[in-house]
Amino acid sequence: MTALITSRNVDRPDDAYDLLLSAHEGLTKEESDALNARLILTLFNHVGDIEVIREAIEVARA
Repeated sequence: MTALITSRNVDRPDDAYDLLLSAHEGLTKEESDALNARLILTLFNHVGDIEVIREAIEVARA
């Protein structure tokens, strides 16, 4: 099992944030929520480790 990385791990965080904001541009609240859900599921699939996903959820809820 790989541990959840909680320190900065994105080499261009501002660009990543801009990508996220741009993806939501022009969407309704419902479309934006659906995009978020699909993005989360896509990233879950990429991570693949249920324990890392569980830890990420706990960190996000804190």
